[in-house]
Amino acid sequence: MIELEGVPELIDPVMVAAFEGWNDAGDAASTAVAHLEREWKGEVFAALDAEDYYDFQVNRPTVFMDAGVRKITWPTTRLSVVRVGGEKPRDLVLVRGIEPSMRWRSFCNELLGFAHELGVELVVILGALLGDTPHTRPVPISGTTSDADLARRMDLEETKYEGPTGIVGVLQEACTHAGVPAVSLWAAVPHYVSQPPNPKATLALLNRLEDLIDVRIPLGELPEDARAWQVGVDQLAAEDSEVAEYVQTLEEARDTAELPEASGEAIAREFERYLRRRDGGGPPAPGERTRPPKPPKPSGDTSDDDDSSED
Repeated sequence: MIELEGVPELIDPVMVAAFEGWNDAGDAASTAVAHLEREWKGEVFAALDAEDYYDFQVNRPTVFMDAGVRKITWPTTRLSVVRVGGEKPRDLVLVRGIEPSMRWRSFCNELLGFAHELGVELVVILGALLGDTPHTRPVPISGTTSDADLARRMDLEETKYEGPTGIVGVLQEACTHAGVPAVSLWAAVPHYVSQPPNPKATLALLNRLEDLIDVRIPLGELPEDARAWQVGVDQLAAEDSEVAEYVQTLEEARDTAELPEASGEAIAREFERYLRRRDGGGPPAPGERTRPPKPPKPSGDTSDDDDSSED
């Protein structure tokens, strides 16, 4: 039974979800939702029953001390809500947890129950995968959906993936069958530096989310963390000639694939983001939603989204 006592009526709510595990290379996706929760001081209003969905020998509970009393934190999925202010406020329902060990259909149905009760208008699921991408270039972000009409309206790829899937793909399909618009955003993380954290991939996911749902996301120290991460990886690569040569090969392949005429969409997005953050010469109010007219695409423009993602 879904209990929503204490949750106010939401304004144009969007559900943003991420799950640790197979869908979360470099912890990029789960860290993105954690960032939103932290920056906007999200208040947890619900948690799924851990015993219904998790194998505790796979995802073990942790013990901690609270004022001298031992307590246990159980692995689960929690929901919180944040209000994005500005001239056009809206609410985000944040879902952060661990990919369940069992009963995936029931898991998705329970999340969809919350979405229905809260009047969620769109579900955005964040994921990250390992790819042949160099750490020195912008992180490829692919946006996919199973809804052909939604793909046209939001300039996304209609997913054609076939193969093994994770909870991100299962939840997206569950949303589609339930008639709830759903989108997956995937970050490609360099497979040769896959250990978490990866703030550069987290930042790229948040920038793409900002474009998609038309909100200004406070980034805090994330841009500086992303720069420091790249400098650190640069130094590690420089110390190993084989890694340095491999990175150069990836760079050449990426640069060849992204000819100047193929970068129009990326330029347009960066220009939009610059105008939103500039806001007439002064910093925007936290969470302010402003969206200038989109610059026209150059002739021959194609999307900069990587279409190799799984969902």
